[in-house]
Amino acid sequence: MFITVKVPGTTANLGAGFDCIGAALTIYNQFTFTLLENPTASVQIEVKGTEAERVSRDESNLAYRAFAKLYEHIGKTIPAIALEIDLGIPMARGLGSSATAIVGGLVGANHLAGTPLDPSEVMELAIALEGHPDNVVPAFLGNCQLSIAVGNQWEICPIPWHSAIAPVVAIPNFELSTEEARSVLPQQISRSDAIFNISRLGLLLRGLDENNANWLRAALDDKLHQPYRKSLIRGYEAVEAAAIASGAYGMVISGAGPTLLALAETQQAEGVAAAMKTAWESLEIVANTFTLTLDKQGAKQSLKR
Repeated sequence: MFITVKVPGTTANLGAGFDCIGAALTIYNQFTFTLLENPTASVQIEVKGTEAERVSRDESNLAYRAFAKLYEHIGKTIPAIALEIDLGIPMARGLGSSATAIVGGLVGANHLAGTPLDPSEVMELAIALEGHPDNVVPAFLGNCQLSIAVGNQWEICPIPWHSAIAPVVAIPNFELSTEEARSVLPQQISRSDAIFNISRLGLLLRGLDENNANWLRAALDDKLHQPYRKSLIRGYEAVEAAAIASGAYGMVISGAGPTLLALAETQQAEGVAAAMKTAWESLEIVANTFTLTLDKQGAKQSLKR
């Protein structure tokens, strides 16, 4: 028996939605878990696709650790498995690659274990493993999601996203770790900066729903994290200027970066992608750009016996 789980990559924060908003995108990692009848090891891992050589092939693999965690959580013996991973999302670029591994491992384990946990329990376990919700929640559910901690519980609120708004990602050939990106953030902020972000977040929610150009141009600004992180991303200003000159509403850092995300109307998106790529190339930085859409399904699984 085996199960295949296809999990979308994500973009987190969207500027003013720091650590609480994330959106699922139409780029994917895929994980296939096969129960082994006569195992020679607890796990056998095969990896192919984007940066496959960088992924561990033993019990330290993140997808396997998530798989094992669910069995530990329900008090069952971890079965021996073969794990095949097909990667379409680059690692350490701010597109939620680790969240796909966590969600893929948990969803695969839950189904092979006979579905002992309901979806909300799987999602809460994913948040606990990741440490924050902004990537794992949209990876699990799809669409754009706002996640709020209320005591020990999570309130998840779907955010309407107008179909005419296209996310454009520009992925450079250098990395930025989440730890480094968090290390530059201040421990305290001013009241004026807090008010600035609160107002932009409100406008962001309405702008995404209405596809209002003026609202989105203002809403994609932020004072909590991007002013500090952009110094870690070479070429940030040049890429931002190129995106806006080509018709984008604005540009933000995707997750912790260094991927940059522009929002544009669908008919402008290809031009925006080309301009962002050219801007980085002018600085001798190789970048891949993609015009994407919102993934509306989240983690998808197919089980075969």
